[in-house]
Amino acid sequence: MGKVNLEDNDTKEKKTEFSLVRVKDTWKCKRGKKVTADNVSAAKIYESITENSTSWTVVSPIVFTYKVTETRDLLDPSNQTLLLGHINDPQQLEDMKKLNKQIRRFLVVDQEVYKFYGPKLTEYLEANKVLYKILALPTTEENKSMTMALKILEEVNNFSLDRRTEPIIAIGGGVCLDIVGLAASLYRRRTPYIRVPTTLLSYIDASVGAKTGVNFANCKNKLGAYIPPAAAFLDLSFIQTVPRRQISNGLAEMLKMALMKHRGLFELLETHGRMLLDTKFQADNRVYGRNCMQVASQATRIAIVTMLEELAPNLWEDDLNRLVDFGHLISPALEMKVLPSLLHGEAVNIDMSYMVYVSKERGLLTEEEKHRIINCMVGLELPVWHEAFTMELIQKSLQDRLKHSGGLVRMPLPVALGEAEISNDTSCEILHRAYVKWCDELSVSTDSNSDS
Repeated sequence: MGKVNLEDNDTKEKKTEFSLVRVKDTWKCKRGKKVTADNVSAAKIYESITENSTSWTVVSPIVFTYKVTETRDLLDPSNQTLLLGHINDPQQLEDMKKLNKQIRRFLVVDQEVYKFYGPKLTEYLEANKVLYKILALPTTEENKSMTMALKILEEVNNFSLDRRTEPIIAIGGGVCLDIVGLAASLYRRRTPYIRVPTTLLSYIDASVGAKTGVNFANCKNKLGAYIPPAAAFLDLSFIQTVPRRQISNGLAEMLKMALMKHRGLFELLETHGRMLLDTKFQADNRVYGRNCMQVASQATRIAIVTMLEELAPNLWEDDLNRLVDFGHLISPALEMKVLPSLLHGEAVNIDMSYMVYVSKERGLLTEEEKHRIINCMVGLELPVWHEAFTMELIQKSLQDRLKHSGGLVRMPLPVALGEAEISNDTSCEILHRAYVKWCDELSVSTDSNSDS
């Protein structure tokens, strides 16, 4: 790196910037901000020398590239997307095909999904002459643990997976995708993985982001990493086999993005929510005609694009002001408290329902807008109130958020249909007033629905 000469005894600190240049098979430090060479790294090293110490600050930009692809007939043997769709370099893809080497894949599949698609998946792999191992597991919220992640890792190790060319494939709902993502990030410090969502919620949420994780110490996703998949392959046909409640569950996350960012999506859900529930985002010309698939495609596309708009520039959550946290301030504690009675999207919707009342009490929403939002939630068959969502739970959750969000609550609140802002000054009085009105107006209707 070379010696730095300190000629001025009055200088308290000597700073030097180095660029890194590749010379044959090694990297060399070169002084100066403007270094011209064929192979210059984006990384920098800053050396600082004082009378008592020397330090080096490394700035190494990390770029992740991942692909989110909506496709059809993913398990059709003629469709190569599942096996090769993650490769972005055309030359690499061509070279791989020329080698004519047998493809090896390790797949983790939710066991309920496997019951429906196991034979079709096996047929697909064998038709493409793939050497494979399928691990079918009960990936439920109750089993979302390091124990499950380690079980996957043991099987991956036994498969002798090549981390450079053999991505792990996860097929299932959000829990499955989260666990497999964490396991992949741990194996040999980072092994590529592919996400194939089979529920609506994972289709528009878990599959398009970088988060991985498992539950720990009775807290949701307390262990995890920000490692995006090499690719996510989305096929709406998987959703036709999930129960109606799971469709509603996914619509909660879609509604979240609508309320935060896109009035058009809100109006689409308000108008066509029942149709999306009835058809499960599939073509149904008998009852709804051709309009059905167009609405389904439009809804999923807007939800994915608005989600990517928020995630892509803030993949590691360096900026803690996140609109996508709407509905996620109190819901993690609620979900774990009543596990397994509430699905993730249901807990999120209860949180959102309360926050709508907070917005109304702050004068950010009109009474009409509040009613439209709550009526839309009910139309999507989502719960809007729960007895375990107490003032005590709200206060504890917000205190925890202050601790982990730089001393600010960073509360996303709707200020109009499809518009939102981050609030840090919502008083306890407003929170309590909103809670009382929320309970007075919605607990009655919720009790009535449960009795009927």
